[in-house]
Amino acid sequence: MSTAVEIASFGYLHAEPPAAHLTIDLRHHFRDPHVSPELRYMTAADEPVRNAVLNTAGVADLVDATATAVAAFAAGPSAGTVTVADGCAGGRHRAPTFAGALAERLRADGYRVSVTRRDMHRPVVQR
Repeated sequence: MSTAVEIASFGYLHAEPPAAHLTIDLRHHFRDPHVSPELRYMTAADEPVRNAVLNTAGVADLVDATATAVAAFAAGPSAGTVTVADGCAGGRHRAPTFAGALAERLRADGYRVSVTRRDMHRPVVQR
C-alpha cells in the first residue's frame, strides 16, 4: 500500500480547522489534560500528556475507527492523498497525541504518513 496520508492536529480556539477528508473533533468526548495543573503547561511532546490521552477510554477505539475510515478513502477509485485533521480546544494535548497514535497505526498498516501539529507550539489558552 503506497497511499499517502497527511494528518494535521489543531486547536479550535486558534483558527478554523484545516481542510480535510476526515475531521475528528476531540473536544467534547475526551477529558482535556488542560484541567490537570500538572499537565496544563506540557504538550504532547511530554510523556505524561501522551499517557493521559492514550489511556482515556475510547481513544484507542477512535484511532482504530479512523484508520478504517482512511482505508475506505484510500480504496476509492480516485487515487490521491488522504487528509485527516484532528482538533481539540488548544491543540497542545489531545489532538497532537491522537495524531501521533494515528500516524503510528497507519505506518504499521503500510501508509506513507506525514504529521503537522499546527498549534502545539502556541501558548496555553487561559479559560
